[in-house]
Amino acid sequence: MTKLKIFNICVIGLLVFATLGQAKNEKRAQTGMPFLSISLDARATAMGTANIAMETGVTAFFYNPAGLAWFDRSISLMAGQLDFIADIKYQYGAIAYSPARGEYGVFGLTAMGVDYGDMQGTIRADNNQGYLDTGIFNPKAYAIGLGYSKALSNKFAVGGDVRYVYQNLIGGLREFGSDQSTVGIDTDLNILAFDFGILYKTGYKSLNFGMNVRNFSAEKAFIDEQFQLPLSFEIGLSMDMIDFTDFNPDRHNLLFSMDAKHPRDYPEQIDLGLEYVYNHLLALRVGYTTPTDEEGISMGVGINQDISGYGISIDYAYTSFGVFDDVHRFTLNLSL
Repeated sequence: MTKLKIFNICVIGLLVFATLGQAKNEKRAQTGMPFLSISLDARATAMGTANIAMETGVTAFFYNPAGLAWFDRSISLMAGQLDFIADIKYQYGAIAYSPARGEYGVFGLTAMGVDYGDMQGTIRADNNQGYLDTGIFNPKAYAIGLGYSKALSNKFAVGGDVRYVYQNLIGGLREFGSDQSTVGIDTDLNILAFDFGILYKTGYKSLNFGMNVRNFSAEKAFIDEQFQLPLSFEIGLSMDMIDFTDFNPDRHNLLFSMDAKHPRDYPEQIDLGLEYVYNHLLALRVGYTTPTDEEGISMGVGINQDISGYGISIDYAYTSFGVFDDVHRFTLNLSL
């Protein structure tokens, strides 16, 4: 089988995979802790979150951990903020350490937190209003993870991570007692979630193929209901399209990426991304995901600079969000 046929099979496989679930019943509201499925990194989001088959920096632990296996520096740090819809804010960060330049693999630590803002609590009541105020409360959620990535050969890599996930969406007040004392419940939720991924360099030019499983976990109970995390199975490919041109690859890169995702709680999706990098300095990006309800096209820009052996990059992403406000992401990366 020729390498060109391998490329065609990968593309066709992605398209077939993405359409498998379209004839099935629509999937809605089957999972909890949906904040785990939000894309955080500005570069990845600007490319439509199509980065399962990309070799990335420390942000790989938020997507496909195997994408960090060929990390060529000792330490990489990143931090960022996402201003999401409904005034929800995400803060996140990660650090990767590669002892002996990857001989023992790459180790990572990730953290993310969600600020939902202040909310007015109410409970149902038998009065004219039909409810009673219970005061202001502040829902919160966070996840802390440990990851590992290892290149098993010059073509094949594996990776994974385990995260401790915590969430408390309500203030704990369920009702008032007969003497108007408060009756509360324990609304703290915590669970372990696992990610597994592989990355394969096909050998046909710069074509990469990747697979990933995210948010694998046991079921969790909340009050009287059972739910699962937003499990997602993802496959993707990426390639530098400059391979097909006469442009100098040391000055120009045009990375194309495409992912197919099979999530637990919404229809299958195709993610498309394109990134043009000039002279390893300036990056322009665009991405698109289909089908979606409100999320539209994504765009972004990045600046990369090497200063005295320190690699610094600043990335920004913009995503249109239909009836909601547009979403902006900022990410800062430092490596040495």
